[in-house]
Amino acid sequence: MDTERVNIKVKLEEKSSIPKYMTSGAAGLDVAAYIEEDIILKPMERVLIPTGIKMEIPFGYEVEVRPRSGLAIKYGITVLNSPGTIDSDYRGEVKIILINFGNEDYTIKNGDRIAQLVLKKIIVADVEITSELSETKRDKFGFGHTGEK
Repeated sequence: MDTERVNIKVKLEEKSSIPKYMTSGAAGLDVAAYIEEDIILKPMERVLIPTGIKMEIPFGYEVEVRPRSGLAIKYGITVLNSPGTIDSDYRGEVKIILINFGNEDYTIKNGDRIAQLVLKKIIVADVEITSELSETKRDKFGFGHTGEK
């Protein structure tokens, strides 16, 4: 089975890391920190980490920013607004919001892989205002409720 391929233009700062797939079956491109000095992320602290990359994402697509599972399970480090969205019309530097949900300080070094970027196709919704909605079995039961007792 062939995988659809879409070109994304990436502009790199000097000595920043090229985002890359780490295995042939990976869905996300690993992206690395681009920092001059180590950052110590304390428990429950959040920080914005630069990557040194800018992207030109084709119209009709977005790039989702997702946590790396190894950082999450081993250290409690995750992407705070997961998944974050990078829109096709954004041209600024990609920065990653990390938070430490672990119990120990975590040190981020230049070049450390901190998140993954996943290209996603966008479907645009047309909003239709109405006074009636169709009924369902769940109907008006709230968030987290399937209507079962």
